[in-house]
This record gives sequence, structure tokens and C-alpha cells, in this order.
Amino acid sequence: MEIIDWIVILITLIFIVTYGIWKNNKHQNIQDYIRGGNKARWWTIGLSVMATQASAITFLSTPGQAYHDGMGFIQFYFGLPFAMVIICLFFLPVYHKLKVYTAYEFLESRFDLRVRTLTALLFLVQRGLAAGITIYAPAIILSVVLGWNLNVMVLLVGVLVITYTFIGGTRAVNVTQKQQMFIIFLGMFLAFGFLLKSFPEGVSFFEALKISGKAGKLEILDFSINPESRYTLWSGLTGGLFLALSYFGTDQSQVQRYLSGKSLRESQMGLIMNGFLKIPMQFFILLVGVMVFVFYQFEPAPLNFNPKALEIGRNSTSSNEFTTLELENINTQKKIRTALLKGSSQEEINQLNKIDLNQRKKAKEIIEMANPKQETNDKDYVFISFVLGHLPNGLIGLLIAVIFSAAMSSTASELSALSATTTVDLYRRNIIGKSESHYVKVSKGFTLFWGLIAVLFASVGNLFENLIQLVNIIGSIFYGTILGVFLIAIFIKSIKEKAAFWSVIISESVIILLFSLDIVSFLWLNLIGTILTVLLGFILQKIFKEKTVKL
Repeated sequence: MEIIDWIVILITLIFIVTYGIWKNNKHQNIQDYIRGGNKARWWTIGLSVMATQASAITFLSTPGQAYHDGMGFIQFYFGLPFAMVIICLFFLPVYHKLKVYTAYEFLESRFDLRVRTLTALLFLVQRGLAAGITIYAPAIILSVVLGWNLNVMVLLVGVLVITYTFIGGTRAVNVTQKQQMFIIFLGMFLAFGFLLKSFPEGVSFFEALKISGKAGKLEILDFSINPESRYTLWSGLTGGLFLALSYFGTDQSQVQRYLSGKSLRESQMGLIMNGFLKIPMQFFILLVGVMVFVFYQFEPAPLNFNPKALEIGRNSTSSNEFTTLELENINTQKKIRTALLKGSSQEEINQLNKIDLNQRKKAKEIIEMANPKQETNDKDYVFISFVLGHLPNGLIGLLIAVIFSAAMSSTASELSALSATTTVDLYRRNIIGKSESHYVKVSKGFTLFWGLIAVLFASVGNLFENLIQLVNIIGSIFYGTILGVFLIAIFIKSIKEKAAFWSVIISESVIILLFSLDIVSFLWLNLIGTILTVLLGFILQKIFKEKTVKL
């Protein structure tokens, strides 16, 4: 990186933080701090909702996901537009009618304090873990690629986010996310344009699509019904639908975004905007990854995109074998390139791809033997390696700023939501009668508390497979159960508080067991958790009712 890159990064980060503080540094009451005074317009809500979900993990991991596995990951989002409609019709009107600060307040009015507190605690555990990951993800990858100190990276992201979220509250989160989304879109479009210009003469965008199609990267739809398949049309429309319903309908980090709207209509329009734009946005990010794949058909790709893993392999006791593998893989890549360009049969291309995969697998085995603790999965390093190795100076700085902006936007929403839930559902519910200024100070204190917890977790975290999958896995363990109790609360009036409480406890225990046994793909846990919670609610309500009648 050159001086111009550092200037771009610093200007971007300083502008975001100072703008957020300057515009939103006064809060007269808890409504100002947590709900932003209900001044947000629909486009602010829509961008804020998108920015909350589009963390740094999205822009680091998603292109790598497409590079290795193609566009099939887009199926994960197919249920999202339907979820937006359901939330606008059934969830939002309830929240606005009750004028709640958090989604979990509604559960006490419908059931009792126990159900509200239990569900809020499940959210705090799940989102507390995710907040650490959203800081850790860009920090670990940038520290490895750029050689920066990991703890310094974690502290930098953490301190910046804590500062403007602590001072500015929800309104600061909302307004800064608009600037962050502009920077993110600008950076990704410029990277895409540079990719297309980098192809050899005669290779147009449509030719690139043909090449990636022959390599199997454009297979978007998978109609198989194998529950162990992670991304299929059916898992996206079912598991993806229930995950989106729970995330956008019951996760306070999202609920808080649209509860800050000027009116019910503004909130609904913001969510519908997200429903229309989210799939195209993810499609575009995946397409960037596919174009990176095409780019590396004309440039030698490393045997492993993680530079630290490569170094371990080259310096291991099997260094000669590793070096030979690298040379063999370069030769294999040349054969794949020739086969794709001259239109060889699909069978020949598939055979060459298998050879490439086997060579990369052998390389991972050598790395793992040399250092069992070294992460060998390199999906998260594909895009950033391309950025640093092939983009011009200035644009490199902008793309690094994109990663920082995305990390800050999602983490800010999470800290704000964690603070709001802890303040409203736990503290204010039990410590009654204090002044508005007292609750604002407490909420700021919890923002700082959760920020420090997230930084601490990020400092001791471990890289796990593909980071975007890790966040969705953590969500899927909790979201189904949480959504189930909300569906009971809104649609099934016959199920009362005792049955709802125990259905949540039993369902969550079963989901954790299923996940630990690795019986089904994590996306299905959302559907199973939701259905199980509702069914248990019916069964337990009947049992408790019969016991009451006998007594």
C-alpha cells in the first residue's frame, strides 16, 4: 500500500466517525437515544437495514464463496423478499401499536416477564457472539494479508465503532450507515469495472460469463432435496425464509433500525426497499467473485490464497513436495485455461478441475501437518488477495475502507441493539422510576460494556471455515426458536405463557443437540426450531390445561 491508500482510508474513517458524532450528540431521553427520536425516513431505514446485514464478512467472504463454489449461495436469500412482506403485514403493526423500544417488550404484554426475559437473553448471547465476529473477521484477514498486528486491528475497529455509537446512539448509527453504504457500493463497482478492464483483449464480459459457465460457476439453482446440501432452492425458500423472518422480525439489531422510522408506512417502505435490493446486491457481490475466478484463468492463482498458510507450506519439512505441487498446479491451471478457451468438452474440464482440487487438498494437508492450528480454508482471502495484488493504488485504499466501513456499520447496529435490549428488557424493567437522563446514561454504559465484550471476544477468536457461514450458523442455532415464540405470540392466542416458556427451553436444547450431532445443514435448523417451538407450545398447553382441570 502507498501513501495515497492510507490517505483514502484515514479520510473515510475520520469522516464517518466525526459526521456521526457531530450530527447526533444530544439526547434528551431514552427515545432519542434508542429510537433516534423517530425521525428516520424510509430510504434511511432501507439503507440502514442493508448496512446492518452487509458486514465486512459479506465483502470479504462472499466473493471467495463464489470463486470456489459458484453462484449457488444466492439461493440462501430467496426467502428474504417473502419475509419482508410478512413482517410488514404482521410484525410491524404490532410493534408500532404498542410503541415498544425492543421486540421483546411485546412478549411480556402477550405472555409474561419470564418469556420476555428468556427470549431477550437468547438474543444477547447470539448477537453478543456475532458482534465479536464482525470485528474479528476483517481484523484477522487484514492482519494476515497486510502484516498488521491483529490486536491493533481489533482495537482500531472496536474503538471507532464504540466512540460514535456511544455518543450518537441510534441516530448516529442510521446516518453513518448511509455514508458507509455509498462508500461500499462505490468501491465494489470500481473493483468490478477494473476486473473487466483487466481481462485480455478479446475477452469481453459475455465471454467471461461463458468461461465461468463452463467451469460450473453460474449454476444458480439446485433443485435437490438432500437436507445435507447447504444451499438449494428449497433450503433458501424455507430455511432462508424462516432465518430472514427471525432476523428481520425479531432480532433487535434490525428491529431497532425500522422502529426509528417517522411512521409505520416509512418503516414498511424501508423494509420493502431492502426486500427488493438485497438479492441483486448479493448477486452482484457473488458475480464479482466469479469475475475474480475468470481473472485468475489468465493469471496464475496461488495454491492457497492465505499468505500465512503458503509460508508455512514452503518452510515445512515437506517443502520440496510443496514446491513441486505449486509448479504442478500452475501447469494444471494452464491446461484448464486452454480447455475453457478452446471449448473442450465438459467432461475434460471437470477432470482438470478435479486435478486442481486434489492438488490444493494435498497442499492443505502439508500445511496442517506442519502446523495443525493453521487455518487452511482460504475462501476469505481470495478477494482481498486480488485487491492487494492487482488493483491500482488509491483503489486499494478505497476497498480497504469498504471493509472497515462494513465492519463498523454492522457492529454499530449490534452494539446499539445489545445496549437497548439490556437497558429496556433487563435494567429498566427491574429498576423502575429513574429519570430519563439516568436511563440514557445506563444505555451508554451498556454500549461501552458490549463494545468491550465484542473487542475481547474478537481478540481471542478463531477463524472457522468460511466467516459468512459462521455468522449464519450462529444465527440459525437461535433464530428458529425465537421466531417460533413470536409466531405463537402473534398468531396462536390459545397458547399461554407457561407453555410458551417451556417450549422455548426444550426447543433450543434440541436445536443445540442437532447442531452438535451435525445431522442436517444449518439452514434447516431455522425451520426445525420454528416448527418445534410451535408444536411444543400446542402440546405443553394441552398438558398444562389438563393438569389444571384435574386439580
